[in-house]
Amino acid sequence: MSEADTGLNGPGVDGPDGRDDEKHLTEAELAELSEPAPWWGPLTIVAFAGLVICSNIANAVWAKWDNERPAGLLALSSRVRFLVAAVAAGIGVVPYIIIGTLRIAAAFVVCHLAGRAYRNGVLRVFTRYLGVTPEALESYHRGLDRAEIVVIPFFVGSNIVAALTGVRRTSPGRLAVLLAIGIAGRLALYWWLAKAFEGQIDDVMKFIDRYQIWAIGISIALVVLVNVRNLRRGAAP
Repeated sequence: MSEADTGLNGPGVDGPDGRDDEKHLTEAELAELSEPAPWWGPLTIVAFAGLVICSNIANAVWAKWDNERPAGLLALSSRVRFLVAAVAAGIGVVPYIIIGTLRIAAAFVVCHLAGRAYRNGVLRVFTRYLGVTPEALESYHRGLDRAEIVVIPFFVGSNIVAALTGVRRTSPGRLAVLLAIGIAGRLALYWWLAKAFEGQIDDVMKFIDRYQIWAIGISIALVVLVNVRNLRRGAAP
């Protein structure tokens, strides 16, 4: 998929409500959008693709790794179920904090930098190829307009919110503080939930382990179906 296909270099992509954003921008904003991506821009796309691949691998192998390799599973993906599964599997608090923090921060920073480098072009990738609806994109925009200091920590695990902070050029200092608050809260919340509902989670994990082969097969099938759907949706005119 080339940059031309994804619209990464084009400033005049459709806005979240279907309008042409270029018609609603000032001359200064148009000049900023028309600037070429920085030299490091392609590196953010490569890094993002690598993170997506890691997440897909986690989705495929989690039924086998949930008890055997919780730290490795968390390193591949920091989705909620993997945060909870790692705690239920007995991961120590120190590796949980270190690996969880690094994985969440890595995804957020990569998406933020991609947003800074490609502006609205990266949002087109999310809406065309990654299943984000224009309505969801618009709601995130409105939320950031109203209360950025609340939305960023609350949605610290959201790639699209991370990309929007890059598009909006949120200052690095402000972003670092909000990101730290969000990560700390997210890790603390799911550690507590995993401990509070340890019995129920153990039952679920035992059930998954009992039917591990079926669970892995279904997980792989879902990963393939979701990716095929998103690619077909993105390729549609």
